[in-house]
Amino acid sequence: MSALPDLSRRQKRRLARHPEHPGGAHEARSSARTRRTLPWPLPALLAWSLAWSLWITSTSSGLPAAAGFVLATLSAGLFAIGARTRWRLLMTLGGFPLSLALSGLAQGVAAALWLLPLALLAAAYPLRAWRDAPLFPTEADALEGLETLVPLPPMARVLDAGCGLGHGLQALQKVWPDARLEGIEWSWPIRLAAGLRCPWARIRQGDMWSASWAEHDLVYLFQRPESMNRAAEKALAEMRPGSWLVSLEFDVPGMRPHARLQNEGHRPVWIYAIR
Repeated sequence: MSALPDLSRRQKRRLARHPEHPGGAHEARSSARTRRTLPWPLPALLAWSLAWSLWITSTSSGLPAAAGFVLATLSAGLFAIGARTRWRLLMTLGGFPLSLALSGLAQGVAAALWLLPLALLAAAYPLRAWRDAPLFPTEADALEGLETLVPLPPMARVLDAGCGLGHGLQALQKVWPDARLEGIEWSWPIRLAAGLRCPWARIRQGDMWSASWAEHDLVYLFQRPESMNRAAEKALAEMRPGSWLVSLEFDVPGMRPHARLQNEGHRPVWIYAIR
């Protein structure tokens, strides 16, 4: 590891400490994060309850069963779009249609409408995006102290490649509040949600692998381990000397990091200098 800039004693302890469970979630969440998220399985229970309430209300008021089914399923989709993993998304979105089918109350619902939950799932997670990381957000304080290890110029361009719902962008803004933050996300519904959550960032729908990284001072990733070699090859081919590649949790096999940030209770952050 190359030489590190001067750090506070607290940050040096963080860099030296290895987590006992690097892949586990920290039990003590920040108050801001607690306000933004609901503990699982509460989102699924709320989605199912809302869907069933709308179904009962709509059908009892004389609305056609097909229309009630569409309305109830779409309401569950409002909760499903914020799911942190694909399995949770599937459970939240599919709970109402499955329970309706098992209850025997689905008479009058056209067979084609049962494809609606699958269509919503496909819109949120196109097949092309399944090769990349699952929707698992960066924790609010996971990048704390990164600015002491990565010297960026004022108004630096920072890209969150595969930004999901924007949690990584929010963590990056806490570290570099004056940076020009950008995100790219393949799923258009999730990109829209990220834009609402991060109106100060420039977020576009697109493929992180085909989009150019050349103009960015730093590219941040939270991907799969098997994606890291590809990410490193892209960074070395496109990014200019003096820029940075930062990965949460997963390192690049065979590539020497500039530094490793380890905040207590969080995943490690691997920092690579492009030379």
